[in-house]
Amino acid sequence: MTAVSAGAAGPEVEEAEQVPLLFRPATPYYLLLGATLLLLTLGLVMVFSASSVVAFTSFGSSFAIVAKQAVWVAIGLPLMLVATRLPVRAWRALSYVGLIGSVALLVLVVVAGVDVNGNRNWLNFGGPFRIQPSEFAKLALILWGADLLARKDRLLDQWKHLLVPLVPVGGGVIFLVLLGGDLGTALILVAILASLLYIAGSPIRLFVGAAAPAGLMVLWMLHTKSERLSRITSWLDPSKDPQGAGWQLLHGKFALASGGWWGVGLGGSTEKWGSLPEAHTDFIFAIIGEELGLVGTIAVLALFGAIGYAGLRVAVHATDPFVRYASGGVTSWLMVQALVNVGAVLGILPITGVPLPLVSYGGSALVPALLGLGMLLSFARAGRSGHGR
Repeated sequence: MTAVSAGAAGPEVEEAEQVPLLFRPATPYYLLLGATLLLLTLGLVMVFSASSVVAFTSFGSSFAIVAKQAVWVAIGLPLMLVATRLPVRAWRALSYVGLIGSVALLVLVVVAGVDVNGNRNWLNFGGPFRIQPSEFAKLALILWGADLLARKDRLLDQWKHLLVPLVPVGGGVIFLVLLGGDLGTALILVAILASLLYIAGSPIRLFVGAAAPAGLMVLWMLHTKSERLSRITSWLDPSKDPQGAGWQLLHGKFALASGGWWGVGLGGSTEKWGSLPEAHTDFIFAIIGEELGLVGTIAVLALFGAIGYAGLRVAVHATDPFVRYASGGVTSWLMVQALVNVGAVLGILPITGVPLPLVSYGGSALVPALLGLGMLLSFARAGRSGHGR
């Protein structure tokens, strides 16, 4: 019987082995898991390196900042593990709770938020513990939007079902974030909303029509705050104000340029000694380029590319509409945010103050990203095992 069974299974095994590695059912799961863990590890190492000087100056210990990041990783990883085991029905059940909770926290930010770097987007719960609710709103909007679109899946050829209530509610969340002055996070939320509409089959003319009012809103936001306008002018020509608005961008480029092919080595950065602002948060990619060189930056981009490829594989092959929308939304969120962060460091895009997912310092950004990736892993695991949930 064993010989017969082995013989019967032989052609199937042989056929599976002939499938290219990138196209095997298990590939998205292992790509997501491997890239996430590698980026997390790199993030801890680089946060320690980039923050050691400012941590010693401000707190008397070079480990003060990375220790906080390690605590957030210790919180986020178990949550990601739990997320990988949640069935689809659990995520759908959490969608409305998450959205209502996020909106309530965003309203609380408007009423009693804390200003950080000119933006009111934080809630302080006493001592060093504070959170940025807009980061959790990204995942909440994806879950709620995916559940809503999945319920209306057969009606989305009608405009009223496609746009209502997704666009008004999504616009309300974005408006609450803009009230706090956080233009960067608002743009990521716009990208999330646009990705959900695109996956739902929205025609291109919808996005073309929305571009004009969105552009006017951005221009209004720029002109209502001199700091935002200076970011645009310094982005266009940072050398015009090298001691002021152009300082961060110029020193980010100095860091990347001094790294060369292989970098100056871990811990060898000179820009982290006070020259480069936000070296361990928004501009950590510049420190990676300085210490690990072009090879290091390409490796980081390749890891994000792996997450993007795996996430799109999960979305494209999903038979459940909710899985398709949620997978596409999370993948778009992480890819767009990584693109905006890296583009700002390279000087290709204006500086908007968004962190590099999984790498930059900050628990408020890290935990939702890990939860979103845990959800993707859950969907990928179901696809790998050959059954849905």
